[in-house]
Amino acid sequence: MAKQASRGDNSRMHTQSLTRYAWLSIAAALVTIALKGAAWWLTGSVGLLSDALESLVNLAGALMALAMLSVAAQPEDENHAYGHGKAEYFSSGFEGLLILLAAVGIGVTAIERLLHPQAIEQVGVGLAVSVVATIINLVTGRILLEAGRQHRSITLEADAHHLMADVWTSAGVIAGVGAVALTGWLWLDPMLALLVAANILWTGWQLLRRSADGLMDVALPPEQHEAVIGVLDSYRLQGIEYHALRTRESGTRNFVEVHVLVPGAWTVQVGHELLERIEAEIRGSIPNVTVLTHLEPLEDPASHDDIRLDR
Repeated sequence: MAKQASRGDNSRMHTQSLTRYAWLSIAAALVTIALKGAAWWLTGSVGLLSDALESLVNLAGALMALAMLSVAAQPEDENHAYGHGKAEYFSSGFEGLLILLAAVGIGVTAIERLLHPQAIEQVGVGLAVSVVATIINLVTGRILLEAGRQHRSITLEADAHHLMADVWTSAGVIAGVGAVALTGWLWLDPMLALLVAANILWTGWQLLRRSADGLMDVALPPEQHEAVIGVLDSYRLQGIEYHALRTRESGTRNFVEVHVLVPGAWTVQVGHELLERIEAEIRGSIPNVTVLTHLEPLEDPASHDDIRLDR
């Protein structure tokens, strides 16, 4: 019990430490909103307007990420015995939905400007301001992506992908505005905005799919599942069998359940020591994992009644 409490405390401290990245995202969103809004005001470009609007979406996503990371850090309670880690999937799903809505908004605005072209003004100053905002998003996005992958936080990864989608949006808009300034072809501005909208639609869809997988108790990634199999298979040389292996993800936490079959003549103490070794090895192979094992006698036919649980 003490070991489980300690692992729970470490998991909560780990999740709480991730909120500083959400604050970084919020700060970056506020700065880029101001910069991109200024760039749009100077130029009148619909592309830069769509870019500024997406930064507002970034701010909403970052606030949602902060809220859900705070929820995920809450300790287990009587109604949430497995913790609150799944709150992260609500954040990533929200981010994915925001990206889809932003893409639709950009597309509508671009079509309107395509039908009613408008000259772009003060291109040089406007682009310079937008470039600075894009660099801020790029640096912030890379930091969040690295932190998300390192700490296995889908919330941070979603926020990072959102920012990187914004970077691609900005790059396309900057290219479009620059091309209009060089060629005088006003249709290039909204046309490139449409292409950027199509690109970020894919990012939004991917985030929604991953969020749905998490909420549906998707199994651990193949490499981690194989690590569990490797630990269990190593004991087969000692005449130990297993079945009913199930794994799942819940935010930054992982869960593994398995039935271990041993000779019925073993004492409870020997079987307990075996399970302790197996659980320790699995915890050493996978981060933030809770392992639940069930001991059964090899010779008892009833031990095999639950074989249908095998995965």
